[in-house]
Amino acid sequence: MKSPRTSLFVFLSLAATACGSTSIKDPHISIPPANSNPAAPAPEIKEEELDLASGQFQTTIQHNGVSVKLVINKPTTPSADVMMTFHGTVETDDKIVASAQKTLDETKKMISRTNVLYISVAYPEENLLMGDNLKHAEAALLWVKQKANSALRIKTERIFLLGHSQGGYLVTRLNNLHSTDGVIANAPGPLNFKLRCELEESGQIPASGNCQRMKAKYGSTKDNPNAYLERSLISHLTGFKSRILFTQGMSDAKIQLTSWPVLKEKVKACKNCAESEFIELDGKHPALFDNSKGPEIINSFIK
Repeated sequence: MKSPRTSLFVFLSLAATACGSTSIKDPHISIPPANSNPAAPAPEIKEEELDLASGQFQTTIQHNGVSVKLVINKPTTPSADVMMTFHGTVETDDKIVASAQKTLDETKKMISRTNVLYISVAYPEENLLMGDNLKHAEAALLWVKQKANSALRIKTERIFLLGHSQGGYLVTRLNNLHSTDGVIANAPGPLNFKLRCELEESGQIPASGNCQRMKAKYGSTKDNPNAYLERSLISHLTGFKSRILFTQGMSDAKIQLTSWPVLKEKVKACKNCAESEFIELDGKHPALFDNSKGPEIINSFIK
């Protein structure tokens, strides 16, 4: 029987291809832990009825003309800090709610406080180009900032963002746009989308929907390299509005670790960025969740 951390590693690794995990033949399929049944989906609540909801549930919110699904875990306390979580790549939208729910649950396990409102963003991926779902992530953040107080009948205080893999890509880019009380990005990616797609084009790693959609619209990496570089995270490492913590497992895939020093160098050289920190961990792609130091790192960041 697998341990809980082994099961978590399996789930997060299978949801992590945006950062370049290359050792899994079919990395887009999310599977439940081998030693348990799949978690029951959180009940769905209409947005206009959120003030009556309690516990864990899902909803679809509309903000600034954008629709996005959220999984919410509401505490019993009258006020709470907000932890927004962003899942890793799952490619097809029939899996995003389950992945958002799993990311929320695993984050919640590591946080020692009870006065936290968890909001996990089930951002879409299917049929979108890399980075086009930033507008969905932004809509969710602005909804939390502007409407969560009244919609959920809870006083929201500080707002933190935590993203894994492609979710780490999104929270890092959100930090270019809006201030919060802190951002955590675990193994964010794609760091170098051009490199990722070059490797796919040469047959060195399995094909992904993200690169295939880019090629259909812009041509290959040789035809239009700038289009790929513009969507790489290393092209968006400036102007951070809030403090940000990057965590990285140092046994991650080679494609991720190749660009990790570039990310650090660019962030450290940024003259108009808020405070940044880097923590390198033993472990693979989901190291923040899989390493025993993960809870201490997160709790220290949000204390």
